[in-house]
Amino acid sequence: MTKTARRKPRRALLPNPHEASGVVDLPAEGAGSAQTDIDTDAGPGDRAPMRRCIVTRQSRPVDDLVRFARAPDGAVVPDLRGRLPGRGAWVTAKRDTVAEAARRKLFGRAFRADSRAPEDLAETVGMLIRKAALQRLGLERKAGRLAVGFSETDARLRAGRAAMVLHASDAAPDGVRKLDQAAHAGTTAGGEPPYICRAFNSAEMSLALGRGNVIHAALEKGGASDAVIARCRRVERYFGGIEPAERVKPAELAGRTE
Repeated sequence: MTKTARRKPRRALLPNPHEASGVVDLPAEGAGSAQTDIDTDAGPGDRAPMRRCIVTRQSRPVDDLVRFARAPDGAVVPDLRGRLPGRGAWVTAKRDTVAEAARRKLFGRAFRADSRAPEDLAETVGMLIRKAALQRLGLERKAGRLAVGFSETDARLRAGRAAMVLHASDAAPDGVRKLDQAAHAGTTAGGEPPYICRAFNSAEMSLALGRGNVIHAALEKGGASDAVIARCRRVERYFGGIEPAERVKPAELAGRTE
């Protein structure tokens, strides 16, 4: 009598939790995938919308990562602009992830060469990301696209002209509440509400915008507002929220080191 082989029950396919967030799990090395599995790009001219983090091993949009280059002496250098020559390794733009990459010596594995990441690499990257956002806000202020002060911010919000409102992290709750009400009034006609950023303290904002005691500011809609907001959101993502202890010193803001 011939025995009939019993089929194993099929497992239900579970949804990938990363798909909705733009994160993709890539196959492990040697898995035989047709997709090239490398840890570095081929140089600053090698453009791609997604890159793989050398820590999480997940592919993310490049705006969610930080590129690192290797200097001739083996030093690992952050490359926020993506312009440094040579191959680049990518790490998710979060302080803890960058610190882990340095601690586990993952850059040497990625570059396939002896690489030295300084212990304060995560702090250095955070300072550069903060500085890039603050300097961009300063340029918007000089161009007349950033209103500063409670009254000017309130007027922009009520008119529905603000793409982003900035509150200093040390702002008084009453002032924040009143401007939140102004923002609501400016969007009752169906307009999109402004993005709210609280990534910087008053001292940082005052230094960047060239005016004393800056607590509130509003970025005008249009122009490069999306790019400015993206830089501010990058700061918030990197630090996982507002981190009062991590601030840019005046001397650091004055000199560009990206």
